[in-house]
Amino acid sequence: MASVFVVLGWGLFALDQARGASNESVAGIAGDPATFSDPSPDQERAREKAHSKPREFVDDVNDVLLAPFAGLTDSSNSKWVRRTIPALLALLVYGFGGGFIARFAAGRP
Repeated sequence: MASVFVVLGWGLFALDQARGASNESVAGIAGDPATFSDPSPDQERAREKAHSKPREFVDDVNDVLLAPFAGLTDSSNSKWVRRTIPALLALLVYGFGGGFIARFAAGRP
């Protein structure tokens, strides 16, 4: 189940990035340093108001699931790297963990 939220959260992130890519690309080319920063609390609240409650639930669950891996990419300027690498690592860890539980929880060797 965790993998579903990780994949869904990453897919929604990719959609948001594709929608805003044009404006951010223009600002990045112009040398705007704010282009690559994380959102401020005010920007985060505005984003939350723009999204539906189910979308915010998926985002919140995804933030919790990716938190153990987020520190690995903090130094990157790319939103794609900061989101994709933790998502891939989470899928590996949660996927193997789920497989392990499914295999050995029933007492099968």
